[in-house]
Amino acid sequence: MSPTKPLTITGYSTALFSTWYFIDELACLFDCGDGMSAGLLQKSRKIRHVFISHADRDHLAGLLQFNQLNARPELSIHFPRHCGSFPALAAFSGKFDPQVTGTKWLPLDPGDEVQLRADLVVRAVANRHIESVPSRSKSLSYFVEAISRKLKPEHLGKPGDVIAALRSQKGERAITEEHRRIKLAFSGDTPIETDGRYDDAEVLIHESTFLSSDEIAADDPCLIRHSALDQVMEMASNSRIGTLILGHFSTRYHDHQILEAIDRLRERYKIEFPIKVVLPGQIGRDVLADA
Repeated sequence: MSPTKPLTITGYSTALFSTWYFIDELACLFDCGDGMSAGLLQKSRKIRHVFISHADRDHLAGLLQFNQLNARPELSIHFPRHCGSFPALAAFSGKFDPQVTGTKWLPLDPGDEVQLRADLVVRAVANRHIESVPSRSKSLSYFVEAISRKLKPEHLGKPGDVIAALRSQKGERAITEEHRRIKLAFSGDTPIETDGRYDDAEVLIHESTFLSSDEIAADDPCLIRHSALDQVMEMASNSRIGTLILGHFSTRYHDHQILEAIDRLRERYKIEFPIKVVLPGQIGRDVLADA
């Protein structure tokens, strides 16, 4: 499975330093680490929605400059509701740069949806990067979902004129049911999840801080909040992913170590779908080109 029309994705993701991904066709930015405005330049003016996964500085340090340059009423910054850093940052931003007051800062709970178009939403999903109680989440992943309607099973195979009559009598929603497909999933920082949440995603952007799960010490709370490449590749191989984008690698690795590890794991898990890599310290431009 691959996207019918590849999205234009520009991104930078280096563990500890900065993460951001811009999706041109969606006018959306996922996370806003340091250097985002300098990396996109005038292209940052296209952004209408910013979705921040959590309040670690490498995922939000670019917000002040971005907002100062681009604040306007149609710009919305979305963040985990129970993360107090964001209201504080919004208040400081408003005092430091009074002209930015038009920007909307909007909190999200897991399960909340933001409408991009009539047929396209971004859904917030809780992840385990920051420990929280069940009803409160401070760290989110984001799923871009395309919505369509399909005939209910009991109406399949009926002649067109019968369907038209039913539609006229009962309305569209009475004879159809909602169908969703994941156009893009953005993991944010998170331990690996094997609950099927990424199944059939056309594009999955997933963090891979470490190359091997052997490097994640179970007694180190900082390390277990992240994923390792071998875990991600195994999970993706069982999830019918269209294209996998890997980033957030630690700078402890050289580029060749990352690429060689991906090749080994691709062979181990017999992966045939395209894999794209955002290497440490490098901006990936049109990441899905030739995917």
